[in-house]
Amino acid sequence: MTSIRALDCCVSRFAALRAAATMTAAIAIACCIAPAAQGQVYRWVDEDGVTHLSSEKPPPGVKAERIDIPGTGKRATTRSGSSSSSSAAASAPPASAAQVAGREELLGRLRTRECVIALEALERKTGGAEPSSATEIRRLKQTADLNCSQDPVRRREQEQMAARLRVANGASCVDARNKLADMMAPGSRAPREQVKAQQAFVDEYCTSPVR
Repeated sequence: MTSIRALDCCVSRFAALRAAATMTAAIAIACCIAPAAQGQVYRWVDEDGVTHLSSEKPPPGVKAERIDIPGTGKRATTRSGSSSSSSAAASAPPASAAQVAGREELLGRLRTRECVIALEALERKTGGAEPSSATEIRRLKQTADLNCSQDPVRRREQEQMAARLRVANGASCVDARNKLADMMAPGSRAPREQVKAQQAFVDEYCTSPVR
């Protein structure tokens, strides 16, 4: 009788340890998955060619690119409204303060990039530097309105970045970068000081303000 009781006790302890291990593993998996579920924004282009960026999923049926916060996952293309994405969203825990901050920082950078590129292209096309159409102008204006900041100070900064991008894309900077490439090519006898001066000019005036 004593040996049977001892066996029952061992079985009970084993079951308890197994349950605890299973719970620990489940918690560890949840901790690994949660940041990836909360660490992304969505980018898509609508039927008018306007670029949208949001921390919320796009409308049902819209094919969007999911951009993860660096270190939390890989980029993926998803179609909103699928049962798998809906169930994942329903089971995902609330985002932490760090996840929210990282997501908003990423979203801000991506919106600034779209804003600056749209403003620079809009200036070229409305200024007659390049042929365009009413549809293209409208698309660029809508993209700028959607992604540029409503804060006057930040909007001026974005407009200044667009001006820098315009210079970086201009003929003078194309020539400057080509000259630097020639000076650094194998067999070139350009003096080191001239190469350094040319590199400094390119870095200051001919480097894009957005990536």
